[in-house]
Amino acid sequence: MPKTRPPYSPEFRRQMVDLVRAGRSPEDLAREFEPTAQSIGAWAAAADKQEGRREEVTPGLSASERDELARLRRENKQLRLERDILSNQRGSRSACGLETGSIYSLDWR
Repeated sequence: MPKTRPPYSPEFRRQMVDLVRAGRSPEDLAREFEPTAQSIGAWAAAADKQEGRREEVTPGLSASERDELARLRRENKQLRLERDILSNQRGSRSACGLETGSIYSLDWR
């Protein structure tokens, strides 16, 4: 099995992010320190996003279009959830005895 190492400490990650922001490249830091350039770049991107320095940008969209897209995705998610809840309620007639006709004799067509 390959050797695994414990995760890098938050302080170490912060130092790598600070060095990237100071102008050092992740590749240069990877040669000098142990983590890969991809890891260092990901730490810097995550820190930028968390601190509001970077947004997830959808290419070709303006800010208002991105806002509308996010709103529509939230709305779509909510509608799917509501649809699933309603479809599960319709399918569970046997839970209240309606499917067997023990309570009511209704035509469910």
